[in-house]
Amino acid sequence: MARKYFEPTPEMDSLLTRAGSMNKEESLAATAELAKALEIPLRKGVMSGDILDGIFEAIRLGPGATAEFPLDFLAPGTEKEFVAYTIPNHGRIPERHVEGDYVMVPTYDVGASIDWLLKYARDARWDVVGRAMDVLQSSFVKKMNDDGWHTLISAGADRNVMIYDGDATAGVFSKRLVSLMQVIMRRNGGGNSTSINFGTLTDLYMSPEGHEDIRNWGVDEVDPVTRRELIVSDGGLLTRIFNVNLHVLDELGESQEYEQYYETDLSGSLPSTKKEIVVGLDLRNLDSFVMPVRAPVEIWEDDTLHRQRRAGLYGWAEHGFAALDTRRVLLGAF
Repeated sequence: MARKYFEPTPEMDSLLTRAGSMNKEESLAATAELAKALEIPLRKGVMSGDILDGIFEAIRLGPGATAEFPLDFLAPGTEKEFVAYTIPNHGRIPERHVEGDYVMVPTYDVGASIDWLLKYARDARWDVVGRAMDVLQSSFVKKMNDDGWHTLISAGADRNVMIYDGDATAGVFSKRLVSLMQVIMRRNGGGNSTSINFGTLTDLYMSPEGHEDIRNWGVDEVDPVTRRELIVSDGGLLTRIFNVNLHVLDELGESQEYEQYYETDLSGSLPSTKKEIVVGLDLRNLDSFVMPVRAPVEIWEDDTLHRQRRAGLYGWAEHGFAALDTRRVLLGAF
């Protein structure tokens, strides 16, 4: 069954048909209207379709505003514990910054484009044009996902702390790994037992294979009732252990994109008995991970394609990513 994107109104059909006109002026005028009509839903789709949801706080910068964020030092002598990771330019590996009292987060431009044959617009083929919108949206989402997770993994790697369960079989995710990461996150998160912002492991991101290991936990890991639920319940997987939320990322896992980024680009290493990383975050206070946005996604018509009997859209955005306190990130391995 063909995918149904939405129910276009007669006005939208007319607009798309005019965008496919052989008359250049009419086509460009209609495509410009189409670009603006699709900008808001596309912008919403970019923000809701990412795998950074709930991690980075998007902060819209006003005209002339600087992306400056304070770093809160708890006590003299702890300055070296407060480091920030930012992406300094488009496509570059995140860099480490140590600041006296604030950090400047650079923003950079991201662009994407898509086009289609005029005949599809002329015939009001919203299935084709809708698919083109999906591709344009996914281009922005992919770039945001990669830049955000590269920042997080770089911040975690910089701590030079790798948590693992030495008793667990290589490549098998264990319940004890969660416990160990909880303890280390707290012990190395600053403050003491009465501090408001002491470190707490709230979310753990792992590969599908690691998450699937939960289904095979034996009686030494969980009780018989829980094991039955893992088999018969919808989805058959736990999503929360010890008050830690579990998330699955396809980009994590052996030979997968973010695993290769950690091992190849960052020259990160794993314990000899372990095969892949997990990423633990402290999202309780949302005081570290920021995404300053200088310009949200803007979409424009491409006026250079008509002679090729094509129409298209292009867009750009300007934003940045930063992890202001690396103690809110912790890497583990299994």
